[in-house]
Amino acid sequence: MRFGRLFLATIIGVLWIGSASADEVLAPEPGIEATIGAQIEAFLVDDFAQAFTYASPGIQGIFGNSDRFGQMVRQGYPMVWRPGDVEYLDLREVAGALWQRVMIRDRAGTTHVLDYQMIETSEGWKINGVELLRLPGVAA
Repeated sequence: MRFGRLFLATIIGVLWIGSASADEVLAPEPGIEATIGAQIEAFLVDDFAQAFTYASPGIQGIFGNSDRFGQMVRQGYPMVWRPGDVEYLDLREVAGALWQRVMIRDRAGTTHVLDYQMIETSEGWKINGVELLRLPGVAA
């Protein structure tokens, strides 16, 4: 009987820990999607000064100016600089941070999935970082 209670307590504990660490999927936030979309629109016309305004104060501090920011985007995120198609996927809360997943097809037709970390400031939603996610490989 003691083994049964211990086993049950262990299972309940594992389920509770698993649910606490799981990402919470949230309803879409139009303001977040609008911020990301506006930044992408600015990239499309090479308006890096405008695109820089959608970055969080922390990101602005790292790059210092829109020229360095634009250079980083052109070199590190060409699919964001010149996207073919943009689709907003899940908005998730992970450890208290909001992450908007975005699928971008570049102009060559390659699909990229990115996570945008978003923060809300007194000036509205700002992009606090972007992570390019690896897509699972296709097995033959």
